[in-house]
Amino acid sequence: MTSFQCVADNLRQSFRVLAEGRAGGTVRELSGVSIASLGVGFQMFNAAFLSRPVKDTAALEDRLRTAKSHFDEQQRRWAFWICEDWLDTTARRKLSRTCEGFGLRLSSEMPGLAAERVKQPSRQLTRLDVQRVDSPQSLDDFRAVGATCFHVPIGWFSEVFDAGLIDHPGFICWVAYRDGLPVATAATVTANGVIGLYNVATAPDYRHRGYAETITRYAIDDALRRVTPPDGNNPVVLQSTSDGFRLYLRMGFQPVTRVLVYNSIP
Repeated sequence: MTSFQCVADNLRQSFRVLAEGRAGGTVRELSGVSIASLGVGFQMFNAAFLSRPVKDTAALEDRLRTAKSHFDEQQRRWAFWICEDWLDTTARRKLSRTCEGFGLRLSSEMPGLAAERVKQPSRQLTRLDVQRVDSPQSLDDFRAVGATCFHVPIGWFSEVFDAGLIDHPGFICWVAYRDGLPVATAATVTANGVIGLYNVATAPDYRHRGYAETITRYAIDDALRRVTPPDGNNPVVLQSTSDGFRLYLRMGFQPVTRVLVYNSIP
């Protein structure tokens, strides 16, 4: 599996584990398109993904038509998440224009990063009390930090990360505390030996103190202990914000693709 496919497949799996078993959630495999929809108000989590390469713009239009038909039937706003390496050169160049033809507008783009091995820390890590989300209080703390950092209304964030997240076996969430206050979060999803890192966030008043690196390494180390089989060759992937990019490069991650999100226009 190529590095970009590791990013794409783990991202798709992260949505699947949140959607499966949820009232209103949908996980479907259509022709060249994967649907992993939580059925929530926050449309970025009612998602469609490519599941195999696209050879030209006409093929991309067919995939988008399939996805749009599904969400039209559900009467839901939705989002198209795509690693651009699925596309040939022409389809990539015309991507935004093609998406606009299906009522989709670019809302976010992030580098997809991968590391075959995470480097050892070059400095002493900040000491934090890192706890797994396993109670209503720790879930509330996870939501509060994430909603603030990702500029999402707390109601939307709470709908996505609902009570089913507590001690979820497939989407493992962490909160870091300093002096009893929640200061940072992270989560991991492991599939096919690949560890995906998600929801890394540091509360605004606590940034630039090394908290993100501490909780990131804690979450990765925990996932490596859990992975089956533990063969010592388990890549770690993520989609980076601009704030975290330099940290991830320092930890040994390298850009392998670009992830774009197109939201349906109201």
